[in-house]
Amino acid sequence: MRRSGLIGNTKVTREDWMNLALETLISEGVEAVRVLALGLKLNVSRSSFYWYFKSRQDLLDQLLDYWRNNNTRFIVEQAGRPAASITQAVLNVFECWLDESLFNPRLDFAVRAWSRQSAKVHRIVNEEDDTRVDAIRAMFSRHGYADTEAFVRARVLYFTQIGYYSLEIVEPVSNRLFLTPAYLLTHTGKEPRAGEVEAFAEKMLLKSPG
Repeated sequence: MRRSGLIGNTKVTREDWMNLALETLISEGVEAVRVLALGLKLNVSRSSFYWYFKSRQDLLDQLLDYWRNNNTRFIVEQAGRPAASITQAVLNVFECWLDESLFNPRLDFAVRAWSRQSAKVHRIVNEEDDTRVDAIRAMFSRHGYADTEAFVRARVLYFTQIGYYSLEIVEPVSNRLFLTPAYLLTHTGKEPRAGEVEAFAEKMLLKSPG
């Protein structure tokens, strides 16, 4: 196990390095994720970095793993949750779009920007998109949609939201919730069951009080 980096009375943890690297990736792009620059912001020497990471590339690989194990994992988990109806199943996925603890759109956008500079990252992003779409496709299939229809509906649901983020559309949560029944009808072809949207709205408003 690597020891903590100690500078004076300041202990810099692996989480400190990771959190700053994530913030930097999101706000400044992958080129700004440099060991020396991060160390200066943390007020520690570069030697602290090497207690936790083998190299800058190791850090970048771990940033990709973090992105994959959070943004992708939660979409897959939400799409796989048991649901009594397809509209409830889609609402489970919608939680990702309104709860940044399940899906961080700024991080997703940053990784996609990174992918335009790296063939390796571009391939990984495509693989993760496929994984996310396939989880949503399986969700539609479980609720009786034919294979091709399930696949197309999954792509429309997922890529519509990714496009929403890419265009940086900002609207109040209250407006998104008001439109939820129409989104459900558009994505599933079915009206939501009584109480589904109300329960979803209550849950989301508790998580997004603003």
